[in-house]
Parts: sequence; structure tokens; C-alpha cells
Amino acid sequence: MATDPQLQPEKLPRHVAIVMDGNGRWAEGRKKPRLYGHKVGASSVREIVEVAGELGIEVLTLYAFSSENWRRPEGEVSGLMSILKNYLETELSRMLSNNIRLCCIGELDKIPSGVRAVLLDSIEKTRNNDKLVLNLALSYGARDEIVLAARQIAEECLAGKLRPADIDQETVAGNLYTSGLPDPDLLIRTGGEKRLSNFLLWQTSYAEIVFTETMWPDYRREAFIESLLEYQRRERRFGKTGAQLKMG
Repeated sequence: MATDPQLQPEKLPRHVAIVMDGNGRWAEGRKKPRLYGHKVGASSVREIVEVAGELGIEVLTLYAFSSENWRRPEGEVSGLMSILKNYLETELSRMLSNNIRLCCIGELDKIPSGVRAVLLDSIEKTRNNDKLVLNLALSYGARDEIVLAARQIAEECLAGKLRPADIDQETVAGNLYTSGLPDPDLLIRTGGEKRLSNFLLWQTSYAEIVFTETMWPDYRREAFIESLLEYQRRERRFGKTGAQLKMG
């Protein structure tokens, strides 16, 4: 399917991260149960993954379930886990046929065993795919991730494998869940809220951020293309001046 002709392929982000917000509010606005919004939102996931693959984006990280989401009502959490399990089961063949590698970041030991088994099976079966990395953030919290990295680095120091004076940004990045992946170039948040919500705090330090009022169930191909166009309209300076960039 054709994409927007205004997109410049050479200026596409390598890594796009998305906070998929607004499912529950979208459903409530239609006098439906919140889980209905999450079910429809799974269709948005399918479409955005498809578009990202078509465009040649290398990594798509989706904030699917935060560490704070465990505080939601038990029925909603159970329903979300069921939707996740169903998505993984129905999408595995699509991931295999479209050369998509599934990865996951977060505290996977907290995911219910039945769901975790399906998740790990999908990760294993797609591990050799190399077109698009679909990276699901599940039971994920950025502060917990950074604390875990600090503990791992401290243990290396205690074991004599690392000197404190040698700790640098690469050391920290190498101990994060996302080790080996490029940092996000673009962070999108749907649903009208304007905050990071404990998502990839280290990795998004230089990401362009696009907030959209569109609720996640309505966020489809055209909305994604518009977010990418907004990204391409930005001047990414990384601390330099615009004049320096023009000079090369």
C-alpha cells in the first residue's frame, strides 16, 4: 500500500517509540467497557507494525503495559493479559511471514505464566528475523530499569571486573534492557496527555517528541504518517546550532 509521497525515506527515524494511550477513555466515550478500547487498540498495533515494516523503520517500541499498570482493577489487568496473549498467538504467523523479530523489555517474571510462555515462544521463533524489531515494553518502568542497571554495574565493580572510574554512558546503556538497540529518534504519545510516564527516560534524552490528541484506537496509518512528517519537519541539532549543521 502506498505511503504519503511527502515522506523522505532518507530522513525516517531508525527507532520509533510509542506510548499507546487513550484506549480506556476512547471506550468510555462510546459507553463501552474499557477493555473494548484495548481490544480495538490491538488492531491499531497491527496496522502501525505493518506500516513501520513497509517503511523500513528498524525498531518499533510499544509501551504495552507499565509497571504502574499492575495497580489497575484486577479485572482490567486480567483482561489486558488475555488480549496480549491473543495478540501474540494470532500475530505469530504474520511476524514470521513479514520477517519481524519480537523482543520484550520489562520485568517479565511478573507476567502470568501462561502469557509469558506464549511471549517467550514468539520471541524464540522470530529471533532470526531481521526486517523490523517489534519491541514490547511489558511490566516496564524506566526508573526500575535504571536502578537494575546500576545494581549490575555495582556487582561488576565488586567482582573486580570494572573500575568505577571507567563507568561511562556506554556502560550504563549496555546494562539497560535496550542494550544493542539504537536509541529512539521519535517518541509518539497518543491520547492527548503530555508526559513521558516513566518510559525510556535514559534512551529518549534526544528523541523528538510528538504528542497527538488522537486516541490509540483511532491512531492508524494516516495518523502515523503525519507523526513521521512532523518528525521530518524538525531540525535535530544535538546541542549544535542550525548554522553548524548547515556547514556540515
